[in-house]
Amino acid sequence: MSSRAFQQLLAPFFELRPTDAIDIAVATLLAYALIAWIRRTQAAQVAAGIMILGIFYLAARALDLQLVAWMFQGFFAIFLVVVVVIFQEELRQLFESLATWRFRGRRAPSPTLGSLDILVQTLTELARDRVGALVVLPGRQPLSRHVQGGIDLGGHLSLPLLKSLFDPHSPGHDGAVIVEDGRITRFAAHLPLSKDFRQLARFGTRHGAALGLAERSDALCLVVSEERGTISVAQNSTLITLESPTQLGQIIANFLEARQPVPERKVRPLGLLRGNLVEKAVSLVLVLGLWLLLVPGARPRQQEFPVPVRVINLPEDYVLEQVAPEVVQAVFAGPSRAFYLLDANQLEVTIDASLVRLGRRTYRITSDNLSHPQTLSLESVQPATVRIATRKANGAS
Repeated sequence: MSSRAFQQLLAPFFELRPTDAIDIAVATLLAYALIAWIRRTQAAQVAAGIMILGIFYLAARALDLQLVAWMFQGFFAIFLVVVVVIFQEELRQLFESLATWRFRGRRAPSPTLGSLDILVQTLTELARDRVGALVVLPGRQPLSRHVQGGIDLGGHLSLPLLKSLFDPHSPGHDGAVIVEDGRITRFAAHLPLSKDFRQLARFGTRHGAALGLAERSDALCLVVSEERGTISVAQNSTLITLESPTQLGQIIANFLEARQPVPERKVRPLGLLRGNLVEKAVSLVLVLGLWLLLVPGARPRQQEFPVPVRVINLPEDYVLEQVAPEVVQAVFAGPSRAFYLLDANQLEVTIDASLVRLGRRTYRITSDNLSHPQTLSLESVQPATVRIATRKANGAS
C-alpha cells in the first residue's frame, strides 16, 4: 500500500464527529461482551471455525479465486440460519440473561446465606457415607425448560430433610434437589445430560446431569459421588472435584454473593481499561475496521487518477511510432471503501490495434477498454479519445 493510499485510509479518523466516537465506543463494548460470552460457552471453537472460513473467503476474493469465492458466498448466504442452528442453546441462554438483567438487585439470593452451613455439612456427611446426591442452586436464569419431572416440595432447607431425600431407599434419590430461597422447591428432578465426554471421562450419569445444566444455565450444581466419596461442582460449563469442605463453602458463598444486589460504586475510567486487554484490543480493532467500511466507507466519492495507455494486437508488419496521449485522466465514482485499497497501477487503457490495416488510427476510451475494479464506475475521461501513429515495418507509411 502506497503512502498516499495509507493516508486516505486514515483520513476518516481525523474527521470523527462526537456521534461517531459514541458509536464506536458503544459498538466496542458490545463486541467485547460478545467475545467474552463466546469464551464462556462451548461456542468458542465453532466461532473460531467460522472466523477462519471468513479469512479464507477474503483471501479467495483478494487472489481472484472465483470458484472458491462463489462457494463461500453460498455458505454466507445462509450464514444467519447456520448461526441460529449451531448456537441455538447459547442464544437462548444469552436472551434469558438479557431478560433477567433488569431485575438484578431485586431478587433474593438462592438459598440464603444462613443455609450455607447446612449445605456444606449435609454434602460432607453424604460424601463421607458414600451416598450419591445432586443439589441445584438456581442462578438468575429460569430453569423450567431444562428441568423435567420431579415433585414439588416447598420444605425448609434442613440437614435431616436433605439426607432423607437422598437416602438410597427413597424413590427419588437418583434425581436432583433444587434449593431456592432457603427452601427445597423440588426433588427427584431430571436434568439434561452433557455430551462433554472429555470432562466426564471419570464420572457417571449424576455428574453428566450436573454439567449438562451448568452448560445451559448459570446455576450452581453440587454433586456427591457414591463411588469415590468426593464432592464436585459444575458451573459455567466446567466440572471440578473439590479437595475439602472449606473449598465447597467458599464456592457457595461466592455464588450467593454474586447474586446479591451490587452496591453502587464510583466508576473509574482507568479501571475499565484493566484486565482482558487482548479481548478489548481485538474488539476495538474489529469495530474500527467495520466502522471504516460501513460508515465513511459507504459515503459516495469521486477521485481522478492518471491512467496509462497500452497498445495491443498491433500487426507484426507494423511499428508503433506514437501514442497521443500516453496518459489520460480518468474520474471514478463509488463508495469510499472501494478506494481504500485501490492500486492505481492496476488502472490501464487498452487499445486494440488489430484494425490498423484498415486505416483506423483514432480510438474512443470507454469503460470496456479501461480496466478498473467492478466496484467503481467510470464517470469521465480526458481526453476521451486516443490517436496512434504507425508505419509499415519496411519503411512505407
